[in-house]
Amino acid sequence: MEITAAVARGASAPFSVERLTLMPPGADEVLVRIVASGICASDLTAKKNFPAEMPIVLGHEGAGVVEQVGANVKGVTVGDHVVVTFDSCGSCVRCEGGLPGYCEDWVGLNAGRFGAESPLVNGEVPVVGGFFGQSSFASHVLASVRSLVVVDRDVDLAMIAGFACAIQTGAGTVANVLRPGSESSLVVFGVGGVGMAAVMAARALGVGTVVAVDLSAPRLDLARELGADFAIDGDADDVADKSRPRPKEGPPTPWIRPDWLRWSLTPLIRWLRWERWLLLRSASRPCRSRSRS
Repeated sequence: MEITAAVARGASAPFSVERLTLMPPGADEVLVRIVASGICASDLTAKKNFPAEMPIVLGHEGAGVVEQVGANVKGVTVGDHVVVTFDSCGSCVRCEGGLPGYCEDWVGLNAGRFGAESPLVNGEVPVVGGFFGQSSFASHVLASVRSLVVVDRDVDLAMIAGFACAIQTGAGTVANVLRPGSESSLVVFGVGGVGMAAVMAARALGVGTVVAVDLSAPRLDLARELGADFAIDGDADDVADKSRPRPKEGPPTPWIRPDWLRWSLTPLIRWLRWERWLLLRSASRPCRSRSRS
């Protein structure tokens, strides 16, 4: 079938909206019409790393409506509203243990489908598809039934597309990994989609003190609205000290001046004590820097 997709053709070129051909679903696949898709830093990072001669349709936070199911598919029917998340094999030790995010074939199933294995072509030229098991920057995607979560039809799909990655990552980190209690203090460094989900999960779970650190004043304002007890400017020289757990009435309202975060991990690790966690989602070079005279 013919679909519309935003195709990435190298780091420097903007996304190109193109008409592509999508192969019909296989026996174990589902055709989903995408209603909404989030955009994640991982998509933009992948765009920078795929060369122009290897066009790809990115996107991994899709939500839409099932239009066709393969002969072997069970549990999903035409018309179902679904969130489309990453793929997993379902049969390895990790999948059977309830950890599909650590599937032994995770890279093979989610890094993209190349060449003749791709379900997408532009004329006779293959376009990499199946990114994170979906490639949701398109009007339609093929996905494994294991990538789909059926939701109520009265739920706004545009509001829940982020559950495919950002929400489950941030909230899952708090609820399933850190598991803070009512006497705990949680500091979230960076409140984009993942970090904001962590803040909301912490508040919903009744965590004692929730602190948000970011460079963006609007993000910090929103973090307060969504449950952060304190919001701290990440550009402050003493950000580690300001974010140290303390009673709710302790610190004054910090000043906010968005810029690049200049703290290092060393002072953060220094004030960790027994049975405290410092969890890193990612670590990369600053996107910009500024010297201070």
